[in-house]
Amino acid sequence: MRHKITVVGAGNVGANAALRIAEQELADVVLVDIAEGIPQGKGLDILQSGPVQGFDVKVTGTNGYEETANSDIVIITAGLARKPGMSRDDLLLANQEVVGSASAQVAKYSPNSILILVTNPLDAMCWVAWKASGFSKNRVMGMAGVLDTARYRTFIAEALDVSVENITALVLGGHGDTMVPLVRLTTVGGIPITELLPQDKIDALVDRTRNGGLEIVKHLKTGSAYYAPSAAAVEMAASILKDKKKVLPCAALLEGEYGVNGLFVGVPVKLGSRGIEKIYEVKLEAAEKAQLDKSVAAVKELVEVMEKKNKG
Repeated sequence: MRHKITVVGAGNVGANAALRIAEQELADVVLVDIAEGIPQGKGLDILQSGPVQGFDVKVTGTNGYEETANSDIVIITAGLARKPGMSRDDLLLANQEVVGSASAQVAKYSPNSILILVTNPLDAMCWVAWKASGFSKNRVMGMAGVLDTARYRTFIAEALDVSVENITALVLGGHGDTMVPLVRLTTVGGIPITELLPQDKIDALVDRTRNGGLEIVKHLKTGSAYYAPSAAAVEMAASILKDKKKVLPCAALLEGEYGVNGLFVGVPVKLGSRGIEKIYEVKLEAAEKAQLDKSVAAVKELVEVMEKKNKG
């Protein structure tokens, strides 16, 4: 029997994720969105590219969750983008409603599925999905570290004029400008980056990585990144469905690791058929730990705003 992946949200990220899943023949795809006709139209368009691209999977678009039943993986991309005049808290609370509602529907129709969150603010939305679904912590995770690390590797490859495939890197922390690219563990073909670039160049690459999403938003003006985010989410899904046990940086619920309790934070994890099968705790130097603590504090602040609203 073929695997089944549901993608919630038929916008740019969701539609591109659906296309990548279909092209890789990872699973049959269900694209869900509240906008009438959009998931149906995009789903049909993706399906019709099958004869040309040579893939043979079902792609279905729908406005309800009945057709998503018994999905193996659900990728949640739905949510609002920040609009002019909208505070960060406004965006947070609006997307809390969207993600909470979607997660509850997923739990109802696909109680054994694994959730991959893409909606921002990412780490906080993982917490919402975990609470709303009631799923165990190994079955709820966020796509951020894979994307942030990909951006970091891209910028290093450009700076050194080498293949991105030779670059090994790791980005920890929340998905935002407090993320922590670990320079000490960054290598190019096994060579530490500190032996290949001066410190000021490395600092500039780290800064560009932290603002990687914003750089794209400034170019696009009316939207945000979607090719790389969808690729990152699908890499996670593939590692789970194929039980590849890739070690990838993902937002995971920490219960004591890195001195953090009850929050989703980007850390290296092993992704296999059971979802998050292991969390790796990297020994951090004092400066790195201070940066991670700052990132965790930013995530905690968002969760506290939502908890306050829930009590109110």
